[in-house]
Amino acid sequence: MQPIPVIALTGYLGAGKTTLLNHVLRSPNARIGVVINDFGELNVDAGLVTGQVDEPASIAGGCICCLPDEGGLDVALERLADPKLRLDAIIVESSGLADPVAVSRIIRFSGVDGVRPGGVVDVLDAATHFDTVDRDAAPPARYGAATLVVVNKLDQVPAAGRAEALRRIESRVHEVNPHAHVVGATAGRIDPALLYDIAAAEPESGQLSLRELFFDADPHEHDHDHVHADSVTVRSDGCVDPAAVLDVLDDPPPGAYRMKGTIAVRYRSTTRRYTVNVVGPTVHVADAPARAEANSLVAIGMGLDTAAVRDRLRDALAPVTGTTAAQGIRRLQRYRKLSI
Repeated sequence: MQPIPVIALTGYLGAGKTTLLNHVLRSPNARIGVVINDFGELNVDAGLVTGQVDEPASIAGGCICCLPDEGGLDVALERLADPKLRLDAIIVESSGLADPVAVSRIIRFSGVDGVRPGGVVDVLDAATHFDTVDRDAAPPARYGAATLVVVNKLDQVPAAGRAEALRRIESRVHEVNPHAHVVGATAGRIDPALLYDIAAAEPESGQLSLRELFFDADPHEHDHDHVHADSVTVRSDGCVDPAAVLDVLDDPPPGAYRMKGTIAVRYRSTTRRYTVNVVGPTVHVADAPARAEANSLVAIGMGLDTAAVRDRLRDALAPVTGTTAAQGIRRLQRYRKLSI
């Protein structure tokens, strides 16, 4: 089993975290574990998450960044990381009082086996953000932890001012964190592909699935309200130069928020396969399953120049012959060790 991405979902009170969570949980065929944190004795937010959530776990009594050492988030993650659950991702919805920087650090340095950081999604309220969160001369520190910033509730901004509101927030975020991706949304309707992989749909049987029964289509949801991600996939045969692959992972194409794939590398007389995952600026490398398909790379993001992205991925996956340079192998192994 490959490590399960743990995605931190953060945002100020009322920004729309639970609305976004409910939206992405509607993805058919996705198996998602959820950890919901609420400030108080009762976990009220857990009651707001609708429908079928695979193996939910809840934390109550304080914000995530203040959990005691003897329990809390690691306990929930251990439960959800059980390979028997076959989860595609784990989403940790933090309290509005939690600090995204602290939440990100806790997930990154968790000692739980079988999980990896999957990014920090920070949800902002487009209508009230500069009155409640970003009120000082310097941008707030929370921007620094985000890999994806969702500027939510754009429908509550006059139509003529929406592009400028989005541009202003993006400019402020990039003052602190130039690598963060910023997208606008209404009612939290972002493409789940930005957060996690979705399994291929089962053949149609003529009957409604459980998710379809629980999540009837909302007649008010229209395509133009949704954020749709672009995707580019490239494959090749043989073995590749790990340095060329790491170059594109370290410096993804413009607009690429996630990258993933499997590569085959030959060093001396041995061929080894590795899986790679990128979320924002974070590169994760692990040993691939014995039967994993290599070589393949997928770039997922917003507004991709698909032709240019395809060219870069093809260059990275160009087959090589002969001995692989030791420098590229050492670089790959260094990422692998950092990913454990």
